[in-house]
Amino acid sequence: MPELQMGAVEARFADMIWELEPVHSRELVRLAGEKLDWKKSTTYTVLKRLCDKGIFENNNCIVTSKIKRDEFFAMQSEQFVEETFAGSLPAFLAAFTSRRGKLSKTEVDELRRMVAEYEEE
Repeated sequence: MPELQMGAVEARFADMIWELEPVHSRELVRLAGEKLDWKKSTTYTVLKRLCDKGIFENNNCIVTSKIKRDEFFAMQSEQFVEETFAGSLPAFLAAFTSRRGKLSKTEVDELRRMVAEYEEE
């Protein structure tokens, strides 16, 4: 499993790639300069780091994702539950709801629907 940690600035850059892919690396340099005030070298350094993590790839200056945004966040969530709650989703939900307060009826209904769909598979 790739390293699924991203800092805030890396995440903003990753969002730009996910929004535009496939995108030429030259366009990323231009956009990162405009939106993040980065120099060309910074853009390529961060891009290489994200490619080394297995999230993106840069082939012939065309950058695409190896992991789609939704998949990345799902994997990151799984990793968090695994590392923090020994993989126990019920333990995660108990901790989450104990600080947040009661779940709304809509949230409970949605969770029931998700469990029912899972059981049907």
